[in-house]
Amino acid sequence: QPQVVENGGGTVQPGESLRLTCEVSGLRLDDYAAGWFRRAPGKEPEGIACNPTPHATPRILYSVKGRFTPFVIPAYNTVYLQMRNLQPEDTATYFCGPCGHWDVLFATTYEAWGQGSQVTVSS
Repeated sequence: QPQVVENGGGTVQPGESLRLTCEVSGLRLDDYAAGWFRRAPGKEPEGIACNPTPHATPRILYSVKGRFTPFVIPAYNTVYLQMRNLQPEDTATYFCGPCGHWDVLFATTYEAWGQGSQVTVSS
């Protein structure tokens, strides 16, 4: 199981931005499918983004497309999720993890590399 250092969660107002990061150790992200999913209170986990490889076009959930940008910097072995124009419905715990087994953005089981980052959007 790889280890991660997660950063970037917090509480923001609607319209503001956050950047989530997962610095990964124990595997190389150079040729690895890494993604993000979130879990909102009382809801099922939801796959929101997957980078099949660091240089491939990412798959992004329609409801966050244009606001969220996932990317990977192999030199830092870090997965990023840049989130702009956050809305209350984006409030959730966000997790990074492998996405190679996802069917587009759906998985019966989402695997998290860490404990997740809490994002709260509230006015």
